[in-house]
Amino acid sequence: MRKSIYLLALLLGSISFALPAQEVAKGYVYSDQNQNGKKDRKEPGIPGVGISNGQLVVTSDANGFYEIPVSSGQLIFVIKPSGYQVCLDSLNKPQFFYIHKPEGSPKLTYAGSQPTGPLPKEINFGLIPKEEPEKFTALIFGDPQPYNLEEVDYFDRGIVDEVAGIQNVAFGLSLGDLVGDDLDLFYPYSRAVAKVGLPWYNVMGNHDENYDVDWDELADETFEAHFGPSTYSFNVGKVHFIVLDDILWPDPRDGKGYWGGMRPDQLDFVENDLKLVPKDHLVVISMHIPLSEEGDSFRDEDRQRLFDLLAEFPYTFSMSAHTHLQKQDYFGKEDGWKQEKPHHHYNVGTTSGDWYKGVLDANGIPVSTMRDGTPKGFALVDFAGNQYQIRYHVAGKPAEYQMEIFAPKVLKKDLRTTAGIYVNFFMGATGDEVKYKIDEGEWIKMNQIQEVDPAYLVDLLEWDMTEEIIQGKRPSNAQPSRHLWKTPIPVNLGAGEHEITVSATDRYGKVHIGKKYLRSLIKNVGLKKRRPEFLISASSH
Repeated sequence: MRKSIYLLALLLGSISFALPAQEVAKGYVYSDQNQNGKKDRKEPGIPGVGISNGQLVVTSDANGFYEIPVSSGQLIFVIKPSGYQVCLDSLNKPQFFYIHKPEGSPKLTYAGSQPTGPLPKEINFGLIPKEEPEKFTALIFGDPQPYNLEEVDYFDRGIVDEVAGIQNVAFGLSLGDLVGDDLDLFYPYSRAVAKVGLPWYNVMGNHDENYDVDWDELADETFEAHFGPSTYSFNVGKVHFIVLDDILWPDPRDGKGYWGGMRPDQLDFVENDLKLVPKDHLVVISMHIPLSEEGDSFRDEDRQRLFDLLAEFPYTFSMSAHTHLQKQDYFGKEDGWKQEKPHHHYNVGTTSGDWYKGVLDANGIPVSTMRDGTPKGFALVDFAGNQYQIRYHVAGKPAEYQMEIFAPKVLKKDLRTTAGIYVNFFMGATGDEVKYKIDEGEWIKMNQIQEVDPAYLVDLLEWDMTEEIIQGKRPSNAQPSRHLWKTPIPVNLGAGEHEITVSATDRYGKVHIGKKYLRSLIKNVGLKKRRPEFLISASSH
């Protein structure tokens, strides 16, 4: 039986694309009960665990034994099942893979893998039994993307320090652009992330590529040497996580730059991997380039094949980074999605924000608000069985800070104005309800718009109006926000100070509250200094 399975796997591999001469990797998936990283005689094998070469997927037999074809340059990895953990290295990186590069990586600007020599007699994967509840939380970073050690320090002090030692979180994951072109920064980045104290998985981004290669299969050589495979999967509870390298380098259309998409062997892996996933589990796809990026920046047929592969899975969710914006996308049948319920894709706000631009805060770290008015931060995804909910946490702010309200500070009583009240609801999307009231008045629904956030524009234009040098870098030009609401200002406000209260209800039914104050004046004399401008009182229930 095992021989026939092997021959079938070999045949499937041969018809996908031409590979170098293949060998057969074999070994055991076993319960590493003493956690020494070696298979001891009395440690039992674990049946039914997936092992992949990045394209094919086989499962361990009743004794935990597996065998799979492998070619030079491929990585063999185990697909972590629920109820187990894999060993971590000194920087909390999961060690679930074996690099098979007998002669090492090609000579590149940034070093890849050293020669691994002949294929070992056995490649064994030890798994450590661990209770994994179906309710758990994952910590998500978008684009740390430091271009130098100074920016690694910004990331370390501005983001990592805030979550270091975080409790009740199962693992962390960075959604690509771990660094900014200088791949020697992989180690400083990893050293910073290790302080969080969690098993940490990584997605490859376009700024993590080896640029000096002629085909995509070699673009992740340095990434693989530091983090392992760039396309892989693992399980926690009733959630199956697939990590995809969705950058084609160089762009197959003209050999220049990159293009969003996946190679056939990567999508073959997804197809083979999903055969082991129960239909009632949640499938979460993590990638760098969003599926919906504007223009022709993602290969349509790759997105469609991915959607086709997910057609029989009623519980799905995907997330990306890359844009340095934050938005929620929903794919329906008009987009090639095969189910009645739209597919939710979350483009996560980044930890680097606007590429470490903006004024410096009290700690000398750039404020770095993103171009759509979303402050830099990180996401927490709470899983319960096959359901999920997302929380976005603004760096340096309380968890309740979920919106920024922009309104005039003062108005002349009874005088009509073209000004309005704007609400940037950071996690907002089409269909969310945002409403406001003034003082104890009635709630009034606000209108969603796609314009630039005026609060961001004010901060940006300060750099052009100043007559003194501002420390830091001028922010990027504003981009329309996908989570902005607006309403006209009433003209019948009495003289004095007024409280604006905003209520925003998200896709999960949580209600978030924010407040702002403005003054209606009869004349600009004899006024006491008003209370401090920043006052946000936000809550959710």
